[in-house]
Amino acid sequence: MINMKKWLVISLMVFLQGQVWAQQIAQRLKVSDDIVLVKLSERAYVHISQAEIPPFGRVSSNGLIFVNGKEAFLFDTPVTEEETRTLVDWLKSSMEVEVVGFVPNHWHIDCMGGLAYLQQQHIPSWANQITVDSAKVKGLPVPDHRFTDSLQLKLGDKTIECYYLGPAHATDNIVVWIPSEKILFPGCLVKSMNSRTLGNTGDGDLKAYPATIIKVIDKFTDARIVIPGHGPFGGPELLRHTYRLAESNQ
Repeated sequence: MINMKKWLVISLMVFLQGQVWAQQIAQRLKVSDDIVLVKLSERAYVHISQAEIPPFGRVSSNGLIFVNGKEAFLFDTPVTEEETRTLVDWLKSSMEVEVVGFVPNHWHIDCMGGLAYLQQQHIPSWANQITVDSAKVKGLPVPDHRFTDSLQLKLGDKTIECYYLGPAHATDNIVVWIPSEKILFPGCLVKSMNSRTLGNTGDGDLKAYPATIIKVIDKFTDARIVIPGHGPFGGPELLRHTYRLAESNQ
């Protein structure tokens, strides 16, 4: 008779294989050699881009696109302005969708490296007050609008909710919740299931990390899809996995 520990290990392996399989068969749209979209629902896509990020080398980063009708909101840009231009232009030419708003997860380049291009296109942006303050101090492009604890935006008849629940990966990281899709985009605050460490936490708060993750877990109990800043997306198991990683650093 198989013991409980072995059964749990086998169950986890089957689950992870299922997650990988699900993402492989999801509709993938090639934007360029460095950018692809993965369709999550009729209105939502993950954009996955590849770029050099010193000193880490070539890095794959995730962002979210939420579409309603002919308009879209962008959450995190690709690393460069050129890649951001490519993505925005492709959405317009191939999907006939205009990007009408932008929200970064935090101030790092893999979240708002393309903000200057978006501002040149007069696309409005919203960010955590701490992100705005950090951008000013670091001489980066500054988002147009700011919020403190939470922000609610409308895209047609759909609602977008943004929350600051505390420091973790960075002191300013937020989470984005799309209620109609049950999609949670916590970005770099959350790690993929194949991550064995919390990664780059040089601008974060390791002491506060576990408490922040618990707030996310408690608030979004009906999340269907959870998208990390890097690596494969999944479900709520990513939140629990990140909590375990954060706890191991205490």
